[in-house]
Amino acid sequence: MKPINASLCVLTGASSYGIHASMVKLGFAEGYTVTEVTGIQYLFGLLMLLAAFLFTKKVKVSLMQVFSLLGIGLLLAMTGVFYGMSLSMVPATIAVVMLFQFTWIGLLIEAIYLKKWPSNKKLVSVVFLWMGTLLAGGVVSAGSFSWFENIAGILYGLAAAFTFALFLFLSGKVAREVPTIQKSLLITAGGLLVVFLAFQPSFIREPGRLIEMGEFGLVVAIVGTIFPVVFLAIGSPHLDSSITTILGAAELPAAIVSAMMILHEHVTAVQMAGMILILIGIAIPQMHVKKHVYQNTI
Repeated sequence: MKPINASLCVLTGASSYGIHASMVKLGFAEGYTVTEVTGIQYLFGLLMLLAAFLFTKKVKVSLMQVFSLLGIGLLLAMTGVFYGMSLSMVPATIAVVMLFQFTWIGLLIEAIYLKKWPSNKKLVSVVFLWMGTLLAGGVVSAGSFSWFENIAGILYGLAAAFTFALFLFLSGKVAREVPTIQKSLLITAGGLLVVFLAFQPSFIREPGRLIEMGEFGLVVAIVGTIFPVVFLAIGSPHLDSSITTILGAAELPAAIVSAMMILHEHVTAVQMAGMILILIGIAIPQMHVKKHVYQNTI
């Protein structure tokens, strides 16, 4: 796969995960709890992938590959758990900035893995992403905030950043030869196990609740599980893990735009400026400067 196509796949997956935030808010407005929303997301996602798996290519996977893919799903699910706990303790603006520390954490993980310092282009990209996140997240207009008094919420946000960075790093390196749907199915299964053990959603005991949430469950599973997992599984093996991490920052602009269009939330000029900086940061690693040699004829 060409790098540009792989990049588009990762962008699609990250953007879909950003849209997911607005869908979750719609679920809350309908009276669904976070445990119900998260549980039905993974349950319906797994069922849809299982249906697709029956009609797609399959290969024999080793026990090590199975546990590795389940572990990747665990990382994605734990990202949601940690981020949710952070949101419950600190303002959303602070929680999202903590989560988006995954950009430099992802570069650090790759640097340790390769034993090589990131290129200047990638470092400049992260600076733009970090500045853009502060503006788009609304931190500059959040007013006074006591970091010391909210240390637990901050640490949960950083934990979410670390697990998400690991998810992005490993998604392109584990079981590369396993077909996309089969790989995505195992990743989602790992996430479902974590969610059911950690949250124990109410519809496990009340099947009627599951039927009531059916239509919402399909939508939230598509944007929160199917698209992110499948498109990352397609694109990330063809890119450096640091590029995958940088492209993952598209989640925040997508979340802001979807909130504006779906939830009709107000977006400030400062947030728009932050979104532009994030998009510049995403674009920088994709730029290839060609050197042309011109010969002057007399």
